[in-house]
Amino acid sequence: MDLLARCPAQSSTRILTDGSEEITLESLRCRVSDAAKRLNPEGATTGQVRPFQIQADVDGMIELLATWAAGLIPAPLNPKLTDDARQQATAALSSVSTPPGTCVVLWTSGTSGQPRGVALSWANLEASARAAETRLGLCADDVWLASLSPAHVGGLALITRAFLLGNRLIAMGQFDVARTVALLESDDGPTHLSLVPTQLHQIREAWRSTSAPPRLRCALIGGAHTPRTLVERVTGEGWPIALTYGATEMSSQVATATPAEVTAGLHGVGLPLDGVEVRVAQDEEILLRGPTRALGYVGEVTASLTNESGWYHTGDLGRLDGDGRLTITGRRIDRIVTGGVTLDAIAIEEDLRLHPTVVDVCVVGVPDDVWGERVAAWVEPVHGEFDLDEFEAWVSRAMAPSARPRVWRVGDPLPRNANGKIDRACVRSTF
Repeated sequence: MDLLARCPAQSSTRILTDGSEEITLESLRCRVSDAAKRLNPEGATTGQVRPFQIQADVDGMIELLATWAAGLIPAPLNPKLTDDARQQATAALSSVSTPPGTCVVLWTSGTSGQPRGVALSWANLEASARAAETRLGLCADDVWLASLSPAHVGGLALITRAFLLGNRLIAMGQFDVARTVALLESDDGPTHLSLVPTQLHQIREAWRSTSAPPRLRCALIGGAHTPRTLVERVTGEGWPIALTYGATEMSSQVATATPAEVTAGLHGVGLPLDGVEVRVAQDEEILLRGPTRALGYVGEVTASLTNESGWYHTGDLGRLDGDGRLTITGRRIDRIVTGGVTLDAIAIEEDLRLHPTVVDVCVVGVPDDVWGERVAAWVEPVHGEFDLDEFEAWVSRAMAPSARPRVWRVGDPLPRNANGKIDRACVRSTF
């Protein structure tokens, strides 16, 4: 069964929009049916995995829906992948076998850094949509902007959630700051956004008012650590921000703090969503299980998704408070051990961002024969205002000696991957 067949009956007037055309659900069904016949002219349900590059525009949505309607399993790929990465993904996924019940395969680097596919089922996606509906108070009147790549679990879940809940979906293609701001200013723009922190920062910088967009009811922020300075700034201006933590292996959201909780100053990413179990091991690693947990990994490299008790080991670090609220403290690979002292790179970044001439920063550990590792920082500065000597003097006053970066790179924009996240591996390789 494909996604259109799962739309609620009352969604017959739902419209898919890219800013220049509106498509009723009935018209969309016709276009998807025609595209499905071209993909699988014999009408045979093969269950074969079909890798293809996809944009978050109308054509991309139709191709995704048509792949399902043709009885194939979509494996959407981000068009920003390098040629080598795209060829690797295509080769790994084209003839792979998938677990029974697989409805989509998402290509991800995983916690090991080794690219592989994650197989999700309809049950996974529906459980995720229903849990998000409950946590965020979603309804059929919501208008979502397809602001993330459908090749990323956040972007795919945004689309499937909109269809499953009968929402309107604005599909304008590749994320564009100016077009997003124009939509937020319009009378029929989105009521809901799903963004990575960099996108939120870019939108806020381009926003021409000190008050929030009047139609916006929720901006779901995840995919990377959200700097507290950014959260304080936008919530102070009335932006309804929901902070979320998720994973491809858990079909997107795991825990989410609602806009009311974030505005109230509650720390962390909130309570786990309905049905999701969270456990923090003695070494602080976050373990997860529940109905949104993926079926397994596929691809050239296979690995078990869970331990013998059914828990998925995320590689992320965190803590649960007495009320069960989750706070993310970092990743194992982002811990720096220098001179016997264990440091959290994310915490150091938060401190460095407090300086007014820092736009963004990435901190990593680099090998050192004496100290084991040294703290290195790539700083993206405010153009024309940054002075490294003054900055280092500020750092020496504001930070503990062990946490102070000893190696600097300043000036260039931080490298980011296809999903807009800082590419820490690339940063580490430059030192």
